[in-house]
Amino acid sequence: MSSTHAPAATSRREQILKEAARLFAERGFHGVGVDEIGAAVGISGPGLYRHFAGKDAMLAELLVGISERLLDGGRIRAASGGDSPAAVLDALIDGHIDFALDDRPLITVHDRELDRLREADRKRVRRLQREYVELWVQVVREVYPACAEADARASVHAVFGLLNSTPHLSRPGALPGRTEMSALLHRLARGAFATLAGDGGAAGDAGGARRGSAAGDAGATGGARHGSAAADAGATSGARHGAGAFSGPSDTPGQSR
Repeated sequence: MSSTHAPAATSRREQILKEAARLFAERGFHGVGVDEIGAAVGISGPGLYRHFAGKDAMLAELLVGISERLLDGGRIRAASGGDSPAAVLDALIDGHIDFALDDRPLITVHDRELDRLREADRKRVRRLQREYVELWVQVVREVYPACAEADARASVHAVFGLLNSTPHLSRPGALPGRTEMSALLHRLARGAFATLAGDGGAAGDAGGARRGSAAGDAGATGGARHGSAAADAGATSGARHGAGAFSGPSDTPGQSR
């Protein structure tokens, strides 16, 4: 008998959230009905109410949930990312790139639908995103100790905008393979932070440049709308905001308002 364990099956609740995110991103929150979400996972619309009170509850779990996962994952990477601040920064970048490539619908949903959350949930998302931003700011200032705090924070928001541009790069053939795209995004993020060194970025960037070299020939577009909006904090979305840390001025998953 084989000792290999099959990966845990995705729960029905997770399936519902995944399909809800995809449909909300494609057609907007108000353009999707409960019956359509149910059909996407093979259950009747009313059957969804055994898992969620309604679409509002799904939206809240999607946006609060991803903000919690980004922060928790960032804290884990900061604690175990390596023996130098530069290695920790590389780990944070890699974690956010995984989000930006694997959860693109959530970036779009956060960008468009954050304001539809109840006030309490919206404040919770923004608080989580601010904490995520400040985690990055602390690490960036350890890598570049001479940079001002305001410059470090603005750079973090700009990098979130860059990384969260992925939903705008979905034309067939627009992106290289996942491995190449991940390396390219890492190189671009490290290049952006390198400007904080004031001398072309020699300090602490060897690892980032090495990681990104495989993607030197790939091109990227998008993210301009995302990266500009970093006044507050945030980390998951892009257009209006980026992930709060998401994208734009203050609504990225990674850039909250």
